[in-house]
Amino acid sequence: MKILIDNGHGIETPGKRSPDGVLREYAWNRLIAARIVDRLLSLGLDAELLVPEERDISLPERCRRVNAWCRRLGKDNVIVISIHANAAGHGDRWYDVTGWCAYTSRGNTRADALATCLYQAAQATLPGKRLRTDYTDGDPDMEADFYILRHTTAPAVLTENFFMDSHPDCTFLLSEEGQQAIVNLHVDGILQYLQI
Repeated sequence: MKILIDNGHGIETPGKRSPDGVLREYAWNRLIAARIVDRLLSLGLDAELLVPEERDISLPERCRRVNAWCRRLGKDNVIVISIHANAAGHGDRWYDVTGWCAYTSRGNTRADALATCLYQAAQATLPGKRLRTDYTDGDPDMEADFYILRHTTAPAVLTENFFMDSHPDCTFLLSEEGQQAIVNLHVDGILQYLQI
């Protein structure tokens, strides 16, 4: 199984930062994605960053990269997880929000099982933290028309790892404890999905 970890946004993407400017989403996403890949590789799994570049790579190009792997290996032999930090506003002030969640495309898709495994891992690795869910279709993931979810042929999940414009969440995201918990939940969720 080829595991592609997508680190959303690039160094030149406008906004995408905490109100105090300490957390910049492109850098945080890359840090977490690289740590997830390193852990998966240490376990002998075939994992890599979808975007090794620091600059922003367009969504069509990201999807082209995923789908090239799907053509090479078969769409059932590739999964994609896109790593993000959420925001309630536009970086102008702190908000009173919190929570971790995962998105899949709309409807019943092959990504739903991967998202459910990530939620189960999040319950175990984020005790006392809020998990944002939507059970209207019977599973916990949120559904959205995010480009990378709709235009890849592999199962694709986008995770929103707490809010960079919530002061408590931002502090957690910047802490070693928080970063390790988020890495662990992604690795554990992938292992559960792969039944390892």
